[in-house]
Amino acid sequence: MLDYIKQWLAQRRGGAVGNHDPDNLPTPKTVSDQPLSRCRLIVLDLETTGLNASKDEVIAIGAVAIEGGVIHLNDQFDLILRRPELDIRETVLIHGIGPEALTQGHETEDALLYLLEWMNGDPILAYHSAFDQKFLEKTLKAQLGYTAPHVWMDVAELLPAIFPKAETRGRSLDHWADFFKLEVSERHHAAADAMVTAELTLMALNRAQKNGVKNLKELAEKLHYQRRLQNMHRY
Repeated sequence: MLDYIKQWLAQRRGGAVGNHDPDNLPTPKTVSDQPLSRCRLIVLDLETTGLNASKDEVIAIGAVAIEGGVIHLNDQFDLILRRPELDIRETVLIHGIGPEALTQGHETEDALLYLLEWMNGDPILAYHSAFDQKFLEKTLKAQLGYTAPHVWMDVAELLPAIFPKAETRGRSLDHWADFFKLEVSERHHAAADAMVTAELTLMALNRAQKNGVKNLKELAEKLHYQRRLQNMHRY
């Protein structure tokens, strides 16, 4: 992964790949009849300086691609951003990213451009996706002036929709990982969290297809129905 981005950054700085014009970046794909068995999906996780998107910042991005019903280990994104000016004292014990790592990280603008090209406009999934979406959209707008809307899906909604009888004893990523006996290499590490989220997503996609959900549009409709059910149960 690091070799790929070093090569890409060298090419971009030399003028061979991309530039700062958002119009030249891949166009986000819409939800349509892409078969689940063939479409490429991005499973993403962020590490931030806190939970408040109005004042906190993204410091690390981890993501993995699912394509053709397979998690491709050579198709990942794992970068710490160069943000030495940020105060991480309150959260360093959670994510383990200290001042030295933020000083030696990748330039934020370059990393975000690479992320957008790597994602190629494909739908993005995350656990409690509203959090990651809010932070990523804020960062892309602030750093690149990029505001194109991407398709987002919430794995925290997907799992109970596909496995309604699962007794997870809770709704967190850890609860679902424990339920399926998945090994989490390192929690609160963006790339590791993205990988376990991708493993859970792949299980859900396989079960969904067995249950007759064949394409991305049908999956989005199922999530919409799940969201309506949750809202009804609140009253």
